[in-house]
Amino acid sequence: KAAYNQDLSERRAKIVYDYLTAHGIDASRLEGPVGHGVDSPIDSNKTTEGRARNRRTELQVQQ
Repeated sequence: KAAYNQDLSERRAKIVYDYLTAHGIDASRLEGPVGHGVDSPIDSNKTTEGRARNRRTELQVQQ
């Protein structure tokens, strides 16, 4: 299950990265894409709400 979630996280990050670069954000301004899977939760996975918060995409756009 962890391997599946990691793959899902990486695919989610790639989709956002591809969307941004297709809409004019230069790839050199982006860090990633990086999928964190179970390695970087921001909330507990013990609740539905916590699991929903952990399904996210974070990115940094450089100036």
